[in-house]
Amino acid sequence: MREKLDLYLDLIRWNRPAGWLLLLWPSLSALWVAAHGFPGWHLLAVFTLGTILMRSAGCCVNDVADRDFDKHVKRTAQRPVTAGRIGVKEALVLGAVLALAAFALVLTTNAATIAWSFVALAIAIAYPFAKRFVSMPQAVLGVAFSFGIPMAFAAVESRVPLLAWVLLLGNLFWVLAYDTEYAMVDRDDDLKIGIKTSAITLGRADVAVVMLCYAAYLVIWAAALAGEKLGAFFALGLLAAAGQAAWHWSLIRDRTREGCFRAFRLNHWVGFAVFAGIVLGYATRS
Repeated sequence: MREKLDLYLDLIRWNRPAGWLLLLWPSLSALWVAAHGFPGWHLLAVFTLGTILMRSAGCCVNDVADRDFDKHVKRTAQRPVTAGRIGVKEALVLGAVLALAAFALVLTTNAATIAWSFVALAIAIAYPFAKRFVSMPQAVLGVAFSFGIPMAFAAVESRVPLLAWVLLLGNLFWVLAYDTEYAMVDRDDDLKIGIKTSAITLGRADVAVVMLCYAAYLVIWAAALAGEKLGAFFALGLLAAAGQAAWHWSLIRDRTREGCFRAFRLNHWVGFAVFAGIVLGYATRS
């Protein structure tokens, strides 16, 4: 039983929380913006737990979809499904259970959030297969990893205003930045097996585009939230995020596996800096 539990925890990347943190910070930021401050414990719990559950479910689907590719990539060859330690059907059942648990949380919100959750699920399922057909599947991931934003607005306002879509667009650029860093780690392996990624599509422009995406993310969020008058704390949060992005340039400019992977793993601090600026901005707004 203990061994099986360890396999399940490995499958959902339990010991690598960076993945669900990348989802969590923009979702919580959107909750604060939609509520113009603290959104209440109920929605905070729903979106935090729901993010963890859906990211875990996504790992199950992704590893099943990529099992024949992952065995050719050094970094992913020992994933439980790829290595044959967990069966395909077993992984999909676990993913379905986790997704249903997340949906149960959504059912405690409102009709608008429930409706948008089906769209979010469809995008999450589509992403693992995008790399077979799309030259920059990171853009599909960008939508999937940003969909907590419109859902947060739906949960608070029972509708999804234009502001939510603008924030989603900005966040999509951030996902493009960090997932291209991730793709740069596996570029050599991906070229051998024929997977499409942004790192391959962009070629030698990869580093420049990553930095432009960071800039687009921060500029769009700054412009979108200018009317909220969040003051110095929000400005400091954006500045801290920009400083981290500049540091990531120093990590990825030589395109080493270690540097690119480190930049990817630390990206959740970029999102946290923006989130912290928003929280403190609303808390101190007069």
